[in-house]
Amino acid sequence: MEGEPTRIIVAVNESTIKGYPHASISSRGAFEWSVQKIIRSNTSGFKLLFLHVQVPDEDGFDDMDSIYASPEDFRRMQHRDKVRGLHLLEYFVNRCHEIGVACEAWIKKGDPKEVICREVQRVQPDLLVVGSRGLGPFQRVFVGTVSEFCVKHAECPVITIKRRADETPEDPVDD
Repeated sequence: MEGEPTRIIVAVNESTIKGYPHASISSRGAFEWSVQKIIRSNTSGFKLLFLHVQVPDEDGFDDMDSIYASPEDFRRMQHRDKVRGLHLLEYFVNRCHEIGVACEAWIKKGDPKEVICREVQRVQPDLLVVGSRGLGPFQRVFVGTVSEFCVKHAECPVITIKRRADETPEDPVDD
């Protein structure tokens, strides 16, 4: 339809260096690139859809020093995780409002690559934008890459945005 805005999912995650609520270098880069290179001054022609996937720890516990003695302790832990994700998304929503771009944001739990592809199938955006750490082949074997998986499996066009060389931390696995 002519009047419908182009809908772009931007997958975002927290910084592995600073933690919540800070966005990763790759997420910020993917967002800024989308604004500068795709949206440009046509703010009414686009809607950005921010998806944050929280990864549950393998054992389900973020903090092994904590003692969980009641159902309320577990509810508090779940609430804390949700609040952290909301603060991360708040950064991107605030930026959209500053520049006048319509947006939505939501949180899912699970394996990021699978959840992102499932959400693409559900939402049916025009485009998916994901950040990429630009890892070498050795690092990819151990870390795996969400962006490569999405390129192969997402049911829409995918753009991966590499970090700039001057933004890459000492350990490139960090983001």
